[in-house]
Amino acid sequence: MSIDVIIPTYKPQNGFIELLRMLERQTVKPERIIVINTDEACFKDFESCCDDGDILSRIELTHIKKEEFDHGRTRNMAMKMSDADICVMMTMDALPKDEYLIENIVKPLEDETVAASYARQLASENSSVTEKLTRQFNYPEESIIKSAKDIESMQIKAFFCSNVCCAYNMHIFNELGGFIDKTIFNEDMIYAAKAVRAGYRIAYSADACVYHSHEYSGIEQFKRNFDNGVSHAQNPEVFEGIGQDEEGKRMVKSVLSKLFRSGHPFKAVGYIFNCGCKYMGFKLGCRYEKLPVGLVRAFSSQKGYFD
Repeated sequence: MSIDVIIPTYKPQNGFIELLRMLERQTVKPERIIVINTDEACFKDFESCCDDGDILSRIELTHIKKEEFDHGRTRNMAMKMSDADICVMMTMDALPKDEYLIENIVKPLEDETVAASYARQLASENSSVTEKLTRQFNYPEESIIKSAKDIESMQIKAFFCSNVCCAYNMHIFNELGGFIDKTIFNEDMIYAAKAVRAGYRIAYSADACVYHSHEYSGIEQFKRNFDNGVSHAQNPEVFEGIGQDEEGKRMVKSVLSKLFRSGHPFKAVGYIFNCGCKYMGFKLGCRYEKLPVGLVRAFSSQKGYFD
């Protein structure tokens, strides 16, 4: 069973080198590491100050222009460069927790009905308490395999999947036509929904762990979730009729409850503000077609998408 790792990059930093080093330490090593980089000049700047040029020489690097990048199309391009049985898609800011990441994330794909297997995301040690609690809610300790029979009970969670770190059965991937070619957000969930509705299953591998967390401001949360809303509006065949508000409410209640119980009541104020920004951004994104183009560009984190 051959395995390749695919990593899109844009303005990589030192964490990217740490990711490559951890991939070299894996008990199951990838045959190739395919990197699709946006903006060649930025990558050259990174290379010039990198303290480990040797490890960079072992990746297979392709540059594209910024205007050519799309979350779905760029990843499809990378997948076509691989002839492996399994491709592990990662982001450049995901760091394997240990040397067993690839071994554990590909294990569910031994079952030919499993189309994809995504990793557990852990907040870094210096993350805020709210970020840690949010990651714990979205990425619990128990593994699960989801199928069409779970849509009614799990709703949007039945399609949840993340290209921060996700392994794909390439036979199924090619059979289903890969990722959607043009999307502002959610190329992973859109693919997962397609796979589930085609009779395949999606695995959450809680023993395959990466460190991946962000401290987004309210404005950043608004913009990210505006793009999420745009994605929902543009893909009604995936998201229409699938409940998601209840899952959001469950997360907010869970995080607030743990903040108060753990002695962090004042953290709740900032968390509620951020949740409000996320909610407003998402709802406006769902109605983006009714907004002036100038506002849409101002609200989005990916202005070029609307050109």
